[in-house]
Amino acid sequence: MDVTPPGNPPMGRLDAYDVGQKKLTVQTEFFPRPTWRLETKVYLGGALKKVYTEDMSTVPEPALQKTLDTFHDAKIRELLEGLKKLQG
Repeated sequence: MDVTPPGNPPMGRLDAYDVGQKKLTVQTEFFPRPTWRLETKVYLGGALKKVYTEDMSTVPEPALQKTLDTFHDAKIRELLEGLKKLQG
């Protein structure tokens, strides 16, 4: 895949949830360089806790937004399920 930015880059996503007294924030962004990739950053109470990276170099440009949305939503479900288990 070419490392040039796509003509129509996908819009990032940002969601926040109250978890007890803290805010869980999940932010997913697209980066075109050095290769196309997604980064999902997870914050709890404003502190960065985890970064997930997904290679997008083989994803066709028309599918970038749907792939970003699917990845973002899957991370949110994974995180919320994990928190529910911790809370018993």
